[in-house]
Amino acid sequence: QVQLVESGGGLVQAGGSLRLSCIASGSIVNIDNPGWYRQAPGKQRELVASIPTGGTTNYADSLKGRFSISRDNAKNTWYLQMNDLKPEDTAVYYCNAVITARQKFGPRIMDNYWGQGTQVTVSL
Repeated sequence: QVQLVESGGGLVQAGGSLRLSCIASGSIVNIDNPGWYRQAPGKQRELVASIPTGGTTNYADSLKGRFSISRDNAKNTWYLQMNDLKPEDTAVYYCNAVITARQKFGPRIMDNYWGQGTQVTVSL
């Protein structure tokens, strides 16, 4: 069974930095388009960044220059480096990816997976 586990969230003052990590576990064959989303109270979940295999990284326009996404394929892990954090960055951050995994019996399955979310709070 595939699971995504985030870590690295917390409370930080404005101007500070945090680095989020997402580790995918299970009988993983391939991870496609891993990314990060966030959801602030009362708002819809929005894309923060994604890093397609062999493609160009994507960022929300408002976050370019402050946030950076990277991945370590050998570790089935991707990261979100967040710099110069602002109070409006406060949200629950979720990692996401389309993952192909082996099953004990039957064909490989491909599905869209989400982590449980990690809270990022930026204070003044």
